[in-house]
Amino acid sequence: MSAQQPPPTHRPHPPGAPWGFAPPQPSEVTAGYRRWAGILTWSAIVVGALMAVAFVVSVVLLVRADQDTRNAAYGYLALFLWFGIAAAVPVLLALAIPGAHMRRRVREQQRWGGPGGPGRGE
Repeated sequence: MSAQQPPPTHRPHPPGAPWGFAPPQPSEVTAGYRRWAGILTWSAIVVGALMAVAFVVSVVLLVRADQDTRNAAYGYLALFLWFGIAAAVPVLLALAIPGAHMRRRVREQQRWGGPGGPGRGE
């Protein structure tokens, strides 16, 4: 027998990522994804426009209520509109943030050679 030890049966891997690891790639943007990105974006625009109109109407109602004490109900209508605006803020955020993220992803996909992008060889 020799004084040498037998070679190890397996080689220890260095710490870190295993062999063949690659970061996950985002999936291709589909037509449905682009459609929902547009729907969310336009819904956010519509909700924002309605909130702006409600604010202007509430200011007009407050001015009208301030002109005459018999028109005091207009002030309550203005308060009602302000509660509606406050309730619409989370809805606006829930539509605008995902819509903007989705639109950015669609633009990046088109810019870097996705469907309809410059790298398709058309």
